Amino acid sequence: MVHPSAVAEEIAHAFEEEEKPVDLSGYAFEDWVTLALFWCMAICVFLQFFTRYVLNSSLAWTEEIAVYCLVGVVFLGAAMCVRISRHIQVDVVYRMVPPAVARPMSLLVDVIRIVFFAYAAQLMWRYSAVVSHESMVTVDLPKWPVFYTVFAAFVLMALRSVQIFVQNLRRGYSVLERPDAFDEAEA
Repeated sequence: MVHPSAVAEEIAHAFEEEEKPVDLSGYAFEDWVTLALFWCMAICVFLQFFTRYVLNSSLAWTEEIAVYCLVGVVFLGAAMCVRISRHIQVDVVYRMVPPAVARPMSLLVDVIRIVFFAYAAQLMWRYSAVVSHESMVTVDLPKWPVFYTVFAAFVLMALRSVQIFVQNLRRGYSVLERPDAFDEAEA
C-alpha cells in the first residue's frame, strides 16, 4: 500500500480542525460497570506481576480477585453484546431462504434467546442461593457479589433480548436477516 506524502503545512492544518464533541450516549450502565471491573482486574494482574517478578514476594489474593473480576467482565460483557447484537451468529441460512421464511425464523431465534437467558438467570438465582454464603480462599470476603453479578448479567441479557425483539418487530428485520444494515449503522 502506497501512502500519499503530506507536506508539513497540511499536517499542521490537520490539527486546526474543529473537534467533535464526545458522544457517550451509545454506552449503557453495563458498559461502565464492565469497564470498572476490567480496570480492577488489570490493576490486580499488574500488582500480581510486580510483586511476583520484581519484589519476588507474590501477593496471593491478587490472582483470586482478578479471576472474580474476569467473571464479571465476561458476563456483563455478554450483556453488552446482547444489547448491540454482536454475539456470534450464523446468518448464511437467512441468505438462502426466502424472506417469508427468514422472518419467522429470526423471530423464533429472538424468542429462544429470551427464554434461554431467563432460564439461565433462574438457574443462577437458585445456584447463588445455595453457595452464596461461601468465602473466598485467600481473602476473607464472601463470594456472593460474584454470584449475584452473574445473576444480574443474565437478567440484563434477558431484558436486553426483549428490547432487541421489540426493536426487530418495529424495524421489520433483524441482524440475522440483514447484517449489512447493522454494519452501516455502526460506521
